[in-house]
Amino acid sequence: MLNQWIQLVKEALGKKTKDFTKGSINKALILLSIPLVLEMIMEALFAVVDVFFLSKVSVEAVAVVGLTESVVTIIYSIGVGISAAAAAIISQRIGANKEEEASDMARHILLFSLMVSLVLGVFGFIFAEDVL
Repeated sequence: MLNQWIQLVKEALGKKTKDFTKGSINKALILLSIPLVLEMIMEALFAVVDVFFLSKVSVEAVAVVGLTESVVTIIYSIGVGISAAAAAIISQRIGANKEEEASDMARHILLFSLMVSLVLGVFGFIFAEDVL
């Protein structure tokens, strides 16, 4: 059982491309989710390391990390949502063999992401002292 999981992780992190429209849907979901789960673990580990080292400075420093981490998580969640929507939209077009439409959607999503980033950046700049 453990060997199967190790093999799945290796396959998920490998450079070989895979057609997820063929084969087991359960295996495809696992392969697609492994990089996301590992990224979230690393994000959480980053926060834990921050708290560990800042706890040696002061309680206030730890509180600041707690406050800023929640803001970062909200912004990160917006990015993950846009990314999931983009993957669904583009995947539908590719699955329907409409590569040109998929390319157009990718351009639109990049522009939308840029606009969202600019809006968040402006609000972050204006309200940085209030939020943090």
